[in-house]
Amino acid sequence: MRVLIVALGTMGDVAPYTGLAARLGEGGHEVAVAAYARFAGMVRATGAEFREVSGDPAAAGGWTQAEDGRQAIRSMRESVLDRGRVILDAARSHRPDVLLLSLPAMPGLQVAESLGIPCAGVFLDPLYPTAEYPPTYLPISRSLGPWGNRTAHHLMNGVFSLLLDGATNQLRAGLGLPALSRREIARQIARTPVLHGISPAALPRPADWPETMEMSGYLWPAVAPGWRPPADLADFLAAGPPPVFVGFGSRSMSGQEAEKIAGIVGEALRRTGRRGVLQAGWAGLTGHSDDVVTIGETPHEWLFPRMAAVVHHAGAGTTAAGLRAGVPTVTIPILGSQPFWGGRIEALGAGPAPVPYRKLSVDRLTAAISAAVSRPGYRAAAEALSGRIAAEDGAGRVLAALDRLAGRAAADDRT
Repeated sequence: MRVLIVALGTMGDVAPYTGLAARLGEGGHEVAVAAYARFAGMVRATGAEFREVSGDPAAAGGWTQAEDGRQAIRSMRESVLDRGRVILDAARSHRPDVLLLSLPAMPGLQVAESLGIPCAGVFLDPLYPTAEYPPTYLPISRSLGPWGNRTAHHLMNGVFSLLLDGATNQLRAGLGLPALSRREIARQIARTPVLHGISPAALPRPADWPETMEMSGYLWPAVAPGWRPPADLADFLAAGPPPVFVGFGSRSMSGQEAEKIAGIVGEALRRTGRRGVLQAGWAGLTGHSDDVVTIGETPHEWLFPRMAAVVHHAGAGTTAAGLRAGVPTVTIPILGSQPFWGGRIEALGAGPAPVPYRKLSVDRLTAAISAAVSRPGYRAAAEALSGRIAAEDGAGRVLAALDRLAGRAAADDRT
């Protein structure tokens, strides 16, 4: 079966699909990944074909670098037609039998309908309403209770509908499809199979979800065969006790902001008496101490188990990697689903309460790191979760679902 994975977004939105692409290829499928140009090498290293989509996820003002949730939603609305167009172009190029869509690639639902091919979601964040936890894209980190959670979901979906349904129907018109009402769009989403690349150990599947929604287990980025750590990093790790990792992933920052954040991090590490590994990321963060080493892209699978704790923005993939490593986590959420995942870390007992990025200070970060590395309960909870996650096979679950989909498609063809 020819499979097109559409993975739109930043590094954390794309990297987990590289491991999935490799696994699907091993399962006998012809796989292509549609993503932004900066991820071409990462995709091709898995053996999958690469289909370039236009755009730059590091560009200021876009939905990937929004300053807050309101700007992100506005940018997502404005980009519906563009995302639909690039997905259509990629599909026409690859001629897939099935589309697998990341959450930002949801306009692909309309593309799949226009092409008459099946599609499924493979999401890294949950979206469908439930009474069991609040919406992932509200800036809150704790449950509102069953009634409050469901009400918040419906309110959020109403906002999404008002902002996005018009653009969705514009896309449908351009594809030669009839317009859909708000209720029809909701039904379209509900009947689309979605495999969530999320561990049920970290977030159990809600009992009130429809059968189309599954928690498949985490998806892990592919690691290049023969990868070796840079000599300066290996030497630093060997020269002392386990350090604390700090990184903000694909978040872009001005030079002034990056310097401020690096200063806060450096001082907090000094006060806690901890060495640090600072990931430059897209912000270009740089350490200014002999006790801090600055690194580029480094596989979390290798790095995180060597840390005393990990401090990060609570992106879905980085959160998963910290739990997999079994080390305590300090989260500094910025926007999107990050407050939600920061709240999950606290609820799971794997780290202290989130420190919101807008409230980040030396005192707050010092207190959070001190708690993470000194309280045995955080490490014990993280290690227990790590053991449960190790027994899961998220990519295998997606492969099995794809094989079932292929069987149904073959049966439909025979009839």
